[in-house]
Amino acid sequence: MSTNLVEEIAAKAATLPIEQQREVLQVVESLAALSIKGKPLRRKLKGDLAHLGSSVTSEDIEEARREMWRGYMGEDAE
Repeated sequence: MSTNLVEEIAAKAATLPIEQQREVLQVVESLAALSIKGKPLRRKLKGDLAHLGSSVTSEDIEEARREMWRGYMGEDAE
């Protein structure tokens, strides 16, 4: 990789908040591991979103379904 590209990546990463800098590092490490192993690195969505600290209950899902279908069922369906 050319030095100019490495410097450009580093400069752009340096302007990001620390949390996003950590994410950039994780992406770079994932790409490095991918090139070493030669096979795709699968990431789990649940792990990627864990920092958000939210959980979805079955009640939340039911409410979302009701809201989604409300427009399809017509005004008199309720």
